[in-house]
Amino acid sequence: MDAEKENHRLDDLRLYKIMDTAAEKAFDDLTALASVICGAPISLVSFVDDQRQWFKSHHGLDASETPREQAFCAHAILGDQIMVVEDALRDSRFADNPLVTGAPNIRFYAGAPLTVASGSSLGTLCIIDQQPRSLSDTQLKALAVLRDAVVSQLELRRAVDDLRAIQNIIPLCAWCRKVRIKDEGEQAAQWQSLHDYVASMSPITHGICPGCMESNFNIRNE
Repeated sequence: MDAEKENHRLDDLRLYKIMDTAAEKAFDDLTALASVICGAPISLVSFVDDQRQWFKSHHGLDASETPREQAFCAHAILGDQIMVVEDALRDSRFADNPLVTGAPNIRFYAGAPLTVASGSSLGTLCIIDQQPRSLSDTQLKALAVLRDAVVSQLELRRAVDDLRAIQNIIPLCAWCRKVRIKDEGEQAAQWQSLHDYVASMSPITHGICPGCMESNFNIRNE
């Protein structure tokens, strides 16, 4: 991965504020399900920063992180498809890896990149076994579906975080999200929809910013 792309990926990882957060049932349920469907003793939701691979959820493994240079997931995030290693001892990239030659004695690995809206792959949903093996087409499809569910959880966490940031600035109703408006001299506050409130503050356009034009439509504004 070139330096510019990696710096952009690391910036995106920081935006999601996921590293070193507490365990969450939504992620733990997905790793448990991945293990059941794929018949694997270990499944992980991992995120890769510049130094380490950190596990948001770790099913069947006590460790919470590994050095990046040992991480299979650091290789998986370089592509956009599920990376499958059927026998790590026969793969020159991993045969001498301490995670292969020692605990947890990885032989089989399959990692689905967690690619977020910006196009960056922040980590993986992966499964691990101590025996060489393969996955059926059905299991590969299921792993991809579960990966998409992990990404949805990430996007939901970020949306909630953004909403909390807005609430710190704008007094919103906790239920209907209307904005409390109170002019000087009024006895009681008035409530206005968030859309109407923003529209009254500044013109709203429903266009597309240059960054999104370039990344989604390959159109660059000169």
